Amino acid sequence: MSHKHSIPALPQNEVVASVAYVQGQRSHDVPIDEIKLCPVQEENLLWIGLCNPDADLLRRVADDLGVRPGARNEMLETHRRPKIIDFGQCVLVVAITVEINQGRPIFGETQVVIGRGFLLTVRRGASATHRELRERLESAPDLLRRGSDYIASELLDLLVDRYLSAAAQLETVVEGAEQKLLIRGAKDSDIRKLYRQRRDLLRIHAVIAPLAEISRRLSTMEMSVIDADARPNFSVVADRVLRVDEFVNGLRESLAFAFEASLMIAQSQQNDITRRLAAWAAILAVPTAVAGIYGMNFEFMPELKTQWGYPVTLGAIATVCSVLYWRFRRAGWL
Repeated sequence: MSHKHSIPALPQNEVVASVAYVQGQRSHDVPIDEIKLCPVQEENLLWIGLCNPDADLLRRVADDLGVRPGARNEMLETHRRPKIIDFGQCVLVVAITVEINQGRPIFGETQVVIGRGFLLTVRRGASATHRELRERLESAPDLLRRGSDYIASELLDLLVDRYLSAAAQLETVVEGAEQKLLIRGAKDSDIRKLYRQRRDLLRIHAVIAPLAEISRRLSTMEMSVIDADARPNFSVVADRVLRVDEFVNGLRESLAFAFEASLMIAQSQQNDITRRLAAWAAILAVPTAVAGIYGMNFEFMPELKTQWGYPVTLGAIATVCSVLYWRFRRAGWL
């Protein structure tokens, strides 16, 4: 006796889109449980977008698309670094997304599965959608007709745009930190905040930089699902990733330079204070020495019985102190 398998209701936010395109034109929406019935043809395209899907949904979609178990299992994993795997029948590209919230980066994951006649995108932990790219491509059927490999290059290019936007937001944060360090110096709270900012920039570099090499591989290596005409698009993406990564590294170096400058300013201020204290100590040493000598209370001491001894001693002290003050003032110590 056979039992019919019932498909559970899917959360609305898991399936963002499931659309079939024919010759670059939007044909119809494909229900997620009818993917297997949709014929996969190279002249047509099935574009499926998932957001934070559970394992059962992702496994079922991958199986219905004919994705091999190795690729399917890799898709079920959570990734912390970009990667690319060519499974022959499809290519899996994993990119890490970067979004800024209250001056701190939030990292997510976007998987792009490129196949003949289909494109599957899986977003995890990223709030920004691909809707703007989908609408732009739908308005230009000639672009959609190029296939899933071309759309994948556009998706990666969109992620680079968002990297650049995140870096621009962090640039404002870095400029504020630089002003604080240079104006009021480095305090304990500023140093801790500076460490967090440099650490965040280092993490962004770690998730952005590998995407350049991945895009370069897509542009140079022969893969069954990447046409030769689409490879130059990935080369452009690789160049853009390198420029954004240089921008991020520049922000990290700016923080380092600002911190070093604040230390130099603080050290200069400490040296100035030290010089002032040393100068006043030298000036005050003269009356202190004279008072110490005459305070020993010996009966026979010079000038004790002289009528002008006291004013002469005070005058000599004042003269020596004035000369010392003039010399230190001239030397810039006072």
